[in-house]
Amino acid sequence: MQSTTSTKTALIIGASRGLGFAMVDEYLKRGWQVIATARSTSLENLRRLSGCAGERLEIETVDITLPGEVAALRDRLNDRKFDLLFVNAGVKNDDRETIADVSTDEFIRVMVTNALSPMRVIEAFEDLVQPTGTIGVMSSGQGSLTNNTNGNYEVYRGSKAALNMFMRSFAARHAEDSRPLLLMAPGWVRTDMGGPQARLSIEESIPNLVTTIESQAENPGLHYLDYAGRAVPW
Repeated sequence: MQSTTSTKTALIIGASRGLGFAMVDEYLKRGWQVIATARSTSLENLRRLSGCAGERLEIETVDITLPGEVAALRDRLNDRKFDLLFVNAGVKNDDRETIADVSTDEFIRVMVTNALSPMRVIEAFEDLVQPTGTIGVMSSGQGSLTNNTNGNYEVYRGSKAALNMFMRSFAARHAEDSRPLLLMAPGWVRTDMGGPQARLSIEESIPNLVTTIESQAENPGLHYLDYAGRAVPW
């Protein structure tokens, strides 16, 4: 379904559960048309939501770690235009592992999922984002070099710091682009990945994160922000 001229459209990549799913729900509540993606084996939550959202929610399948699937999704959406492209992707290794003992395969899995694959999506889809649109990706406060004072979660931290650097390079290569480029830190949120001890509920994080994204609509350039709109130190 093509959106009307008065309805904004978001493409949210990685929306099967947790933060990505909550973003889809929030944008639907705000009247947006949403195209949400998940891997083919993780569509249950989106299908349930589509029962309430009707035609305003479209569901696509993609595993962003597979370049062929990213290219196929790009071909399927080739005639669409988006007001927001947001890539939500994240995995972590065992919290107890350090760079000294993480396996090569696990290191590659985390880096490919958290850093390389989101950037491949942005490179593939950025020309479908309106000149007045926004491009964003889910980073983390743990990607901050300045804030790393305890050394915990270092493989995950490294993947998000790499993502931040790649986005900074993307921004440098697109210095004349008038669109906001956002690295969003959602806070420590109680999800399957964040765990039950996390400080924030999804309801405390995601509506504020979406409001922050919307507040940057006319603020071009790269910004590293938390869910409340505060700048995160690099």
